[in-house]
Amino acid sequence: MPKASRPLSDTDRRIAAALLASPRASWRTVGRVLGVSERTVVRRAAPLFHDRTLRATAVRNPVWFPDLIPLALRIRCRPHRIGAVAATLARRPDTVWVDVLGGADEICTILFLDGPDARDSLLLRDLPATPAVRSWTSHVLLRVFPAAFDWSGGLLTEAELTELRPEASAPAVHSPRRPVDHALITALVEDGRASYADLARRADTTALTAARRLDALVGDQVIRLATEVDLARLGIRTEALLWLTVAPGGLEETGRVVSRHPQVRFASAVTGSANLLVAVAVADLNALYHFLTDTIGALTHVSTMEVTPLLSGVKRTGLVRPGSL
Repeated sequence: MPKASRPLSDTDRRIAAALLASPRASWRTVGRVLGVSERTVVRRAAPLFHDRTLRATAVRNPVWFPDLIPLALRIRCRPHRIGAVAATLARRPDTVWVDVLGGADEICTILFLDGPDARDSLLLRDLPATPAVRSWTSHVLLRVFPAAFDWSGGLLTEAELTELRPEASAPAVHSPRRPVDHALITALVEDGRASYADLARRADTTALTAARRLDALVGDQVIRLATEVDLARLGIRTEALLWLTVAPGGLEETGRVVSRHPQVRFASAVTGSANLLVAVAVADLNALYHFLTDTIGALTHVSTMEVTPLLSGVKRTGLVRPGSL
């Protein structure tokens, strides 16, 4: 497993948090929101992207790509082979997350599989043929709750987050994407902060068209822009996945409430015995305990809860963590 990295300075952490919450925010906007100069933001943020402490990307929304099957897998492995299995999963282009869980014999991964054939090949051929894999369960992501997507690790105030958020707009009715959109999405996956000039070159269009189409892709929730960072660098050293069983009539309400919590990075309704998957990131075990007792404990529709701490994040938002393989 990779060695823990040293924490960033307070200013660096707040800049990183702003870019977590708003991945394409301009340096000027970040400086204005945080109360520092644009020059300070550039001077501190540019090296973080250069050394890959921060990486910007984009993640497709399966709702807009009907051939994609969003699947969460819990894979039980032989402990001495778990690193090799995690590495193999991380190298797959269709994995979005790969996490080694705290028991050191289980992996949780989220995949966007390209249709039933890819799903069947994975579940009926690849996993059964892997001697290091003992067993697995699969869970389809039914609805991802987007409120957690401007997560900032609790390092920004609500007022700062509000300033960073774009003006809200209702998602558009599904319509065919334009040919230019596919090239833009590919370019944004590779670099979520690519300039409009670079995007235009990649998509063979103008910078103005690239800007307009990017705004439409994000506003219509076709893609989600994301910034990836090792949370330990922000002083956040405890992560866990919660598998909650929620009364069906309360699932929508519970998912929305949980996804708005500042310590929740991700929340999705899923198939299986537990029907709500929640990813939590907090400072330490004491903070996790209070989240479970005070926040989850107050949710009236939750009947059972399984907590699986994370030992190591190997891949996040489609990007392999540096040093994890």
